[in-house]
Parts: sequence; structure tokens; C-alpha cells
Amino acid sequence: MDERNRAIFLFFVLFVVLGKPAANQPLLDVCATCHTDATCEEKTDGSGKVCNCKYGFVGNGRTFCQDKDECQIGSSKICGQHTTCHNTYGSYYCTCLAGYSPSNNLDVFIPNDGTHCQDIDECRVAGQCGEGGECRNLDGSFDCSCQEGYRVHNGAQPFHPPTDHALCKVVDCGAPAAVEDTVQVSLTGTTYGSVATFVCDEGFVWRRGHNSSVCAANGLWRGLTLVCEEVSCGDPPLLESTEQVWNNKSTFGSTVHYICKEGFHKKGGHNVSACNENGEWTPTTLSCQEINCWEPPLKRHAHAQWDGISHVGSVVQYQCEEGYYTRGLTNHALCEENGLWEDIDLWCEEIRCGPPLYLPNTNLLWDRRSTRGSVALYECMDGFYQESGNNFSTCSLSGEWGEVSLKCKAKCGPIPFLANSEVVWHNRSVVIHRCMAGYHSWRGSNASLCNSSGVWETATLRCVEIKPPINHLLIHYERCLHWKAEKYEEDTEDYKVTYSGSRDYQTLFRDKGKRFLSSKADQLTLCLKLLPVTNYSITITALSAKFSATITTNTSLPVPPAPVVYYMEVETPAPTLQLQRSPNTLDPLSLYQVFVLPVEGIMMFDCSSPRSLDPSVKIKSSEEYITAQLSVRNIGTHINFTVGDGFFYGGFHNALLESGKNYYIILRAVSQWKTDSKSSCVLWAKVTGTPYVLSISLVSAALLVAVVILAAVGGYSVIWCIKKIR
Repeated sequence: MDERNRAIFLFFVLFVVLGKPAANQPLLDVCATCHTDATCEEKTDGSGKVCNCKYGFVGNGRTFCQDKDECQIGSSKICGQHTTCHNTYGSYYCTCLAGYSPSNNLDVFIPNDGTHCQDIDECRVAGQCGEGGECRNLDGSFDCSCQEGYRVHNGAQPFHPPTDHALCKVVDCGAPAAVEDTVQVSLTGTTYGSVATFVCDEGFVWRRGHNSSVCAANGLWRGLTLVCEEVSCGDPPLLESTEQVWNNKSTFGSTVHYICKEGFHKKGGHNVSACNENGEWTPTTLSCQEINCWEPPLKRHAHAQWDGISHVGSVVQYQCEEGYYTRGLTNHALCEENGLWEDIDLWCEEIRCGPPLYLPNTNLLWDRRSTRGSVALYECMDGFYQESGNNFSTCSLSGEWGEVSLKCKAKCGPIPFLANSEVVWHNRSVVIHRCMAGYHSWRGSNASLCNSSGVWETATLRCVEIKPPINHLLIHYERCLHWKAEKYEEDTEDYKVTYSGSRDYQTLFRDKGKRFLSSKADQLTLCLKLLPVTNYSITITALSAKFSATITTNTSLPVPPAPVVYYMEVETPAPTLQLQRSPNTLDPLSLYQVFVLPVEGIMMFDCSSPRSLDPSVKIKSSEEYITAQLSVRNIGTHINFTVGDGFFYGGFHNALLESGKNYYIILRAVSQWKTDSKSSCVLWAKVTGTPYVLSISLVSAALLVAVVILAAVGGYSVIWCIKKIR
């Protein structure tokens, strides 16, 4: 029970316990103490009476009875589905929600009589959705949608008129569009179902289709398929034995005149026809009568083939009797305009074919007769057999022997065989060859034929081993491709060559290229412009054969170019020297080394030695030494270097030069990649220990007067000499 009822119950218990009279006190009239909203009733054990609150109230029955709110447990539990509960003093009542009505047809009810709320079918009321609307009943409500020919206005379907304020309006197609070559003659309206009627414009005729258009539910006019064509009577009708005089116009009002053909005369009637409004030519009554040649003349040993008509232009054909053939220039006569048959030079002569034809390798069987129907037989000579064709000829009505197709062929013996091939079919005169597996045909015929002399004409088929279209692919001099083309000698093959290169020491470097080559040669060489110190992948594609081959190559490290320096001759022990570097980003140089060499008479220096770039490895000579090692990554394009400044460069000590001694300063450029190393040298300066006139000039190794420098190429040393000049 809830808090309120629990408090009432406890109060009632205390009242009963504390308020019980003592045994010696007089009994009270319980019924007189009952609350106005209570009734006095006998106890069930017969021990007296008790006050109980009436139905709809709760309390002790004597001091208080308060209204019980039955609706607090929920409308659906006490009143049922689709209801609203209303509490009253001492009771309650129920009403149905909007869209529902009580089954007892009363506005209010208490469900103890079985009354429940049932759905109201709002669609029973006509016009609920308005004009053009269709009502759909829902559980406790309804909605509307538009009928065909109507569209929802001020909303979307479905809609609820009381809340959505939407309505259905009839579809309006507007004025119907004009159609070419037509005229509108009637219109019932522009809304749904309206009909517009059209007819063809003047000068046009209705050929096909419907002439009415109806306003459809989608707001468009539909159904008009009327096709109007300009009135045309076409070509005027032909009249027997007449010719037309006409300007080739067939529009309304055009006319055609008829006249009798040559050889005919007008017998009577009207000879003019006109094109009317219905596209038809008016009939004519002209009548022309033909001139008659009567019976054709007879020819000896000939039959006249004639249709019995002897008008001008009629033809009679003459055919010679059986056993005769036609001689003369023509075998027919024409009825001419003068009413006479044409005179022809025609006679029939008996058929004779003469001697029959001679066929090679055959014997002729003939009775020496050559009249129509005579027969000549042929048979193959000994050593030959009949390969095909018929072996007889008949003397025909044309005086010629019929065609004989007999072919006699000599017996050729065992069938021939070809290298690397097999026989797929053969008979006595034909053998068909094909290449074995792993071989393909290299031109030539694949059929061997037995000739008329009994000798096999062997097939010219060549079977060669199947090889890839691009074979023996090699690379020469790191840049030149060489391969063998497997193809027919006279064929031209188109090749596409693509290459892509990358460098391990330049992650963003890419070199790509493409070349095309067209050649008939079977040995091909193609050189590419590949960059040094680069890993390349090269693909060659034979376009016709649709075959590709790929090869890789690594280009080597080149000898670096001789450095460009400002040559100096100084007498200070700490001279500052200058170097101008190329800004090329593909510069393969790795480092520069500065050598100090004492000037002592004539001496030898190897540009490729010492090979070690490690400062801990000492040079064998105690006099010459490396005073500095500079990485190209840490220097700019213009360098000023002071010899003997006492600092360390690349692990080498740049010691001060001894006073009073003479030195040569050598600059070596070194390119290295992995274990490969290439270098070139140049004389940078001469330092003297006695006063000397300073001379500065920008020179390269090839322009020095006192020094000749040769670089080490491919790892082999070339010696250069320095001669002391006084």
C-alpha cells in the first residue's frame, strides 16, 4: 500500500488499542459514533458492531473516512484501454479518449458493467477529407490521401485535416501545348480528366494517331498522337497505253495530263486528273486503242511462241524444232507501228556436235555419232585412277558436247613426312601436316599433293622451336640493351622500352623514361641515357606479340670532374684558398681531401692513393699528409679554406706549415659508393718559405704550367710528377 493508506492503517490500530474501554465502564453505542461516510455493521464473529467506511472511502470508520483516489493506479488498469479516469468524492468515472467511444453509447461509464472504449470510424462521415480526398480509418484516429487526379496542398500525404491544415486540390494541366500542323477545335477544361480535341491544319491530312489529349493525374496532357502530313497524292496512277505529262508535283490542286503512247490512238474520254483534298488523284476516262499486227509469219522447222497479242511492241519468239538449232542474227520479231511484223533473217539447221574433246590420261569410248543425244564415254588409262568428276559427255541441243569433269590422277605411293611435324589427315592424293607440340609453323604450305605425274609435291611447311618473342636479353656497358627477336624475318615488330631508376642514398630520387623502337631485325641493340650510381629496372614489350621481358642493372660510379680552384702561390704559412663547387644536385662527389706535399726536387704523387678515408690510417710517407677532409654535404658552392688553422676537419688535424719550407697543396675530389671509389686531383697552391710575389689565377688541372695531373680511372693509378721550378 502507499504511504497515505499505511498512515491511516497505523492510526486506526492505535485508536483501537488505546481507545478500548475498561471492563467496568459502560458499553458505548458504536453506531452512534460512526463517521458520516461510514456504515455500522455486525462483526463477523457476532461480538458486536463496527463502523466501516463506505465504498470509495478509507479510514477508521468513526473519526475519519476520506475519499479514495481510484485513478491513482492508472487509467488503463481501472478503466481499460483508450480511457481517461476521473476521480470523484467517494467514487470515480471513466471517459474514452478522442477517436474512441464507449460501448454503452454513454458519455461516462464505470467499467464494472463491461463497458469498454472502441475505435470510432471517422471515415463513415462523408467529406471528412474534403473534395478529392480518400479517408483511411486508424486505431483512434484517421488520415487522408488524395484521389487520382488530385494533389495534396499545403502538406504531404498522408495528412490529418484538423491538425495539418492540408487539403486536396484537383490537378490542373494548364492550357494544352500546340502540336505542329494541327489546330485545337475544342477544350472541356484544364483540370484532371479534361479533354482537348485537335484536327489537322489546312493543307494537311490526318494520317495516323489519336486526335484527343486528356489531362492526366501527373499534371501533363497525354494521349495526343495525331500525325498530320502535308496533302500529297504521290505519283499519279498509270493508265494502260498512255503516257503522263506532269510537273512532278503532287500537292493539292496539281494536275496530270494523259496522252496515248506511240502506236496507240485516242478512242475517247477525259484525259486530265487532279490531286484533291483527300490526297487522291481524280479518275480519268481516257481510252487508247492499240494498233494490231494480226498473226505473225511462219518460219520453216520453227515454232512461234506468242501470247496472241499483236499490238505495237508485241514480240513473237521463234524456237527451232527438236534436232535443229537457230541460225541467224535474231530469233524474235516485233510488231511495228505500221501494223506489220518485223522481217527477220532466221532459219533452223540440224544440230551436230562434231568430235568430242580429248582429256589427258583418259581413253575415249565413242560410236562416231555427233547428233543431238549422242554420248561419249571416258575412262582412266592404266596407272591412273579416277579422282573425281563425271566420265561422260552428251551432245546437247546447242550443238556442243557437255562438260566432262573427270580427273585421272597417278598413284604416288607412300605419303611424305616433314621434320618436327605430324600428319593430321590424308588420302591417296592429299596429306595435311601440322607442327608438333613445342614447334610453330614458319611460313609455307601445310599440304602435300599427288601431281598428275604420280610424284608427291611435298608441303613447304617449316616447323621451328617455339621461343619467347624477346630472347637472350643482355645489358652491355651498363646502358645498352641487346636481345634477339623471335619472329618471321620480313615482319616488323614494334617495341616499347620503359625504365625506372632509384638511388639508395637519395630516397626521393626517381629517374623514369620511355622509348619506342620499330625494326625488322632479329638482333637488336638500344642504348639508353641512364644516370650514374642508380639501380634501374628495364622492361621491353613486343607490342604485336604482347610479350614483355624485364632486366635490372646498376650504373657505376663515374670519375668526378677535376675541381675548379683559384691557384695561388704564397709565402705565408697559413694561406686561405678558394674553391668553386658546382650546384648540381646530382653531383656524385662524396668529399674533398686536402694534401700537403713538401717540395723536394722531383717527386711522385699517386692521385688514387692513399685509398683510406680513415684518419687513423697513416700515410706511408712521413713528409706528405692529409691536412683536412671535407664532406660535400656540409659545405656550400663557394669555399674559403685556410691551411694550417690548427682545427680538425673530418678527423684530420690541419697543422700549421713549418716556416722556411716549401709545400704544394693538392685538392682531391673523391666519389664513393659502398666499396667503390673514384677520384681526381688538382694543384691548389704553392707555399714558399722565402718572400715570393703573390700570383692568383682561376685555372683547372689542364691549364697549369708547372704541374700535370692525371686522375685515377677505374681503380688503376696514374702517376703525375711535380717539378720544382726556381
